[in-house]
Amino acid sequence: MLFNSFDFLFFFPLVVILYYVLAHKYRAYLLLIASYFFYFYWEPSLVLLLFASTVIDYYVGIKIHNTNNQKKRKLFLYFSILVNLGMLFYFKYLGFFAETSFAILDFFGIEHATETVSQTYNIKKILLPVGISFYTFQTMSYSIDVYRKLIKPERSFVKYALYVSFFPQLVAGPIERANRLIPQFYKKIEINIPAIKQGVIMMAWGFFLKLVVADRLGIYADAVFANPKNYGGPTLILGVYFFSFQLYYDFSAYTTIAIGAAKILGFNLMQNFNRPMVAKNMVSLWQRWHISLLKWLRDYMLIPLSKTKLSRYWIILIVFFSMGLWHGAGWNFIVWGLLNGVFLIFEVGTKKHRKYLINKINIPFLFPVFEFSWRIIWYHSLAFSLIFFRSPSFDIALEYLDNLFVFDNLQFNILKYSYEFYLTIGLLIFVQIIHYYKGNDKVYELITKRTQPLRWAMYILFIFGIVLFSINRQNNFIYFQF
Repeated sequence: MLFNSFDFLFFFPLVVILYYVLAHKYRAYLLLIASYFFYFYWEPSLVLLLFASTVIDYYVGIKIHNTNNQKKRKLFLYFSILVNLGMLFYFKYLGFFAETSFAILDFFGIEHATETVSQTYNIKKILLPVGISFYTFQTMSYSIDVYRKLIKPERSFVKYALYVSFFPQLVAGPIERANRLIPQFYKKIEINIPAIKQGVIMMAWGFFLKLVVADRLGIYADAVFANPKNYGGPTLILGVYFFSFQLYYDFSAYTTIAIGAAKILGFNLMQNFNRPMVAKNMVSLWQRWHISLLKWLRDYMLIPLSKTKLSRYWIILIVFFSMGLWHGAGWNFIVWGLLNGVFLIFEVGTKKHRKYLINKINIPFLFPVFEFSWRIIWYHSLAFSLIFFRSPSFDIALEYLDNLFVFDNLQFNILKYSYEFYLTIGLLIFVQIIHYYKGNDKVYELITKRTQPLRWAMYILFIFGIVLFSINRQNNFIYFQF
């Protein structure tokens, strides 16, 4: 079920009403049924996959905890990881690895065999389950934390199943940890009007970001990335700028709606974005962007790898390679991840030299100039890498790069109506100002701290803004494909 659909606008209020009407002991059952219905709405058969992952890791956690034999504990953990990564590989990466293997075999003239295998197993027809990258990482973190004795296994199957499938964050995160989310299911939650108001405002702001801003930016970005050879450098450069903000607004919109929906129900989900577009450098950017995924990679990849003999630069490359592959089964995503790893290594590796140079020059008014320049550099490094992230294929990304610096056509506006172009830029500036001062997680403070008449005026203007300026096409959130 899409957040940005009329179905959800009927589904969610009904769940909230039933949730607060029911006694506390029945609420977990209601939320579990609602969560499975929410996922069932996408593709009924894929609910079985979600349920299988839940059952396996529930019992694995108990088995790991109940045995003192270290070899058996490791075997149970490896079984959990193998099942989760096996499902992820089959549904998400089998086609990519098969095509890569076929290309290598074709290079050596073994064409018939690859065609036969492809036709026999119908690899290209395998359906990617929505949210599989998120809930497999969430269940794996649970098994690993039980193995590390950081948490005790959850004995209530209902509570654990709800942890895996909690509908606000099931499809696109944030990737929660068991020690944060499961204890909240045991708390007796009363109606909290201020929290509900905050949640409603956050959800409304998320809908505004998605329907009015991100989807509007997407019209321009979709056009230039579909046929980059038809446009000149200025159009393509603006297309990259627009997509960088579309990606941020689209994904942060989903997270904001998810956090707001959970807040209405009395739960607190972790922050997933912390104003990344105002970061001073690449290190700060990756501490602020998709926080739940980066923390997962830090805790379950970077820290274990740091205990090996690998240098920190190789570790950064491995982590960012994994991050790129997590986002999508394609060389364009791998290149995107590795490019950001290289940029980060360059920033970390040159930090002392840059600091020495600035101190050596010792001209105070140049310090803010250097800082501002570095902001420009990191943003354009990110934007450059996003050409690979957004392009439908690696070949189209190369086409994009071929035309990026061709300036025989200085046209920027490719939209049918000029006012749409200027409206897009105006909305971009408006949202960035709000993000600079508040960010999505505190946006409700802009309204709740006003007088009652002003609050109601802002509510009405906001509703009219969404109704009048939303894009009339039901677009999936970008991260649903991951």
